[in-house]
Amino acid sequence: MCRVVDLRQAVLAKNDGAAQALRDELTARGTTVVNLLSSPGSGKTALLERELLLARERAVPVAALTADLATENDALRLARSGVPVKQVLTDGLCHLEAAMLGRHLDGWLPEDTRLLFVENVGNLVCPAGYDLGESLRVVLASVTEGEDKPLKYPSAFGLAQLVVVTKTDIAQAVEFDEAAFRANVERVNPGVEIVMTSARRGEGLGLLLDRALAAGTGAGTHTPVMARRQQETGHDHGSGHGPGQGSGHGHDHGHLHGHGHGGDHGSGHHHHHGPGHAHDHTPAHGAEHDHDHAHPQSRPAAQTR
Repeated sequence: MCRVVDLRQAVLAKNDGAAQALRDELTARGTTVVNLLSSPGSGKTALLERELLLARERAVPVAALTADLATENDALRLARSGVPVKQVLTDGLCHLEAAMLGRHLDGWLPEDTRLLFVENVGNLVCPAGYDLGESLRVVLASVTEGEDKPLKYPSAFGLAQLVVVTKTDIAQAVEFDEAAFRANVERVNPGVEIVMTSARRGEGLGLLLDRALAAGTGAGTHTPVMARRQQETGHDHGSGHGPGQGSGHGHDHGHLHGHGHGGDHGSGHHHHHGPGHAHDHTPAHGAEHDHDHAHPQSRPAAQTR
C-alpha cells in the first residue's frame, strides 16, 4: 500500500514540476492560463463560446484548447468564435496533465496570446488533482446538478479560485436553491466568488473574461483554504502558485486506455496508451474535419444552454 501511495505522490510531484515550468514560461510571454473544470453537460462550452466572442470584440488576444475523450464537437463550436482553437483527444484519459498541455501548446499557441482557456475533460474527480500551470482555476456547475455538488466533490470546489453557476435561465423550473448552493460552496471554500451565468440569456456574460484578465495581473485572485492547508502540511510539491498542486492524492493513476480505431472492427483488439498520450487537432473555422479517432458531423452539435 505504501508503494502505491508513494507512486501517486511521485506522479503528482512530477506534474507539479512540469506545471510550474509551464506557468513560468507562459507568464514570461504574457499568457494567462485559465483551467475550466466541470461535469459533462454543465454548459461550459456554450458559455466559453460567448466569452471568446466577447474577447474578440474587446480585441483581447485569446485562444482555447478543449479536451475530450472523443469527438471534435466542442472544438468545432468554439472555432465559430474565430479565435485559435485546438482539440485534444485523450483516448480515455480522464484529465489533462501539465506535460501533455505543454506539448500541445508547443508550436501552436500564438505568441501574442494573452489568455488561454483550457476546457478540461468533463469530470470533477480526476482533473482536480492536476495543476496545469494555470493562473485561474474555475469550477462550473449547472443549476440542474443539485445544490450538494460542492459537498460531493470537495477537492474540485475546494481548490477553485472562482465558481460559476450556469443555465440560470432554467433555475426556477428545476427549483434550484441558490442560497443552499452558496452555503455548501462556502463550507468547502470560504470566500470564493460565485458568479451566476446564462449563456442563452447573456446573464453574467463577461465576468469570466474579466476575472481571467485580472488573474493575469495577480489582482485579487482567491487563495483557497484547502490549497493553503496543503502547503502548510507539505503536500504542495510545487511553488504554491497553482491551486491544484498536491491535491487529489486518492486518485489512481494506473490508467490503461483502450479504444477501437475507426470504430468497431470486430476483431476485439484494442490499442492501449499510457497516461501521457493524447491526440490533437486544430480545426479550421467553420469547416468539416477528418480525424483518425473522431468523425464529427458536418454541422456542430446543437448548442446547449
